[in-house]
Amino acid sequence: MVSTNNFKKGLKILVKGEPYNIIDFQHVKPGKGNQFTRTKLKHLVTGSYIDLTIRSGEKFQIPDILYQDMSFLYKDDNDFYFMDSSSYEQVPVSEKCIGELANFLTENILIKVCLFNGQAIGIELPKTVQLKITDTDPGLKGNTATSATKPATLETGLVVQVPLHLNKNDIIKINTNDSSYIERVKNNK
Repeated sequence: MVSTNNFKKGLKILVKGEPYNIIDFQHVKPGKGNQFTRTKLKHLVTGSYIDLTIRSGEKFQIPDILYQDMSFLYKDDNDFYFMDSSSYEQVPVSEKCIGELANFLTENILIKVCLFNGQAIGIELPKTVQLKITDTDPGLKGNTATSATKPATLETGLVVQVPLHLNKNDIIKINTNDSSYIERVKNNK
């Protein structure tokens, strides 16, 4: 059980038996009346959002969610498929549950699949991923000291701002929280 006093972004709770993720919350102390908490919640199965006002101190159960390490295999029309390396079991996750996280998925990347009552309802990415630049303006030697950037399209279709000295086919490290460039990955040739 978790109280509204212990809410934080990303916390998963059960509301009327359904699993939700706390997207945002605000504790409100009006001049008159009781304290309450305004929350924005995302349903972990359907992906729909709700706004909920909760009395301060109300308690919620934490859903029985299991995170399992799996590798990304492929995407078809509606689903992304992941495989458990130990059992070779393949699990589909709907495109609606993945959303913009698809911008970081490359073949065989190891991620955590979120399971609720045996059903895959989402994924959790590592903090950083390595992606190849597939399209950008040619790099210019000597532009390593400036903070100027240019757009680069990555192998997943994601467009990020990178330093001027980077070229097509360079591999870079990307922060999955905000899609920002971290560094160029050295090639081991």
